[in-house]
Amino acid sequence: EVLLAESGGGLVEPGGSLTLSCAASGFPFKRSAISWIRLAPGKGLEWVATQYNGVNETYYADSVKGRFTVSTDNTKNTLYLQMHSLKAEDAAKYYCAKDHEPARPGEHSGSYWPSQYDYEFWGRGTRVTVSS
Repeated sequence: EVLLAESGGGLVEPGGSLTLSCAASGFPFKRSAISWIRLAPGKGLEWVATQYNGVNETYYADSVKGRFTVSTDNTKNTLYLQMHSLKAEDAAKYYCAKDHEPARPGEHSGSYWPSQYDYEFWGRGTRVTVSS
């Protein structure tokens, strides 16, 4: 059974930092592509970043580039999203999702607004609130 479990969300002040985790199981983590996607109130799904573990490449949306960093711990099958300089517009529910195979590194860049069907499996999400 494939499981993706996000954690680490919470309340943070503008300009603050937060790190989200995505614990994965049930599929070959080291060879898979896993994405972070967020859903803000009143908006559609927004692609944030994708980590292509098989080739160790990471791609970011323009809206978070330079502020967010993806990292992995292959010993724990866990993906992280380090978020810095958070803004009010970063407030959303953050999901990690496994890309369909075969993954295509660089498929998404700039801005991308996916549908739920663009990913094979989804976690339940963790909420990030940015407010003073």
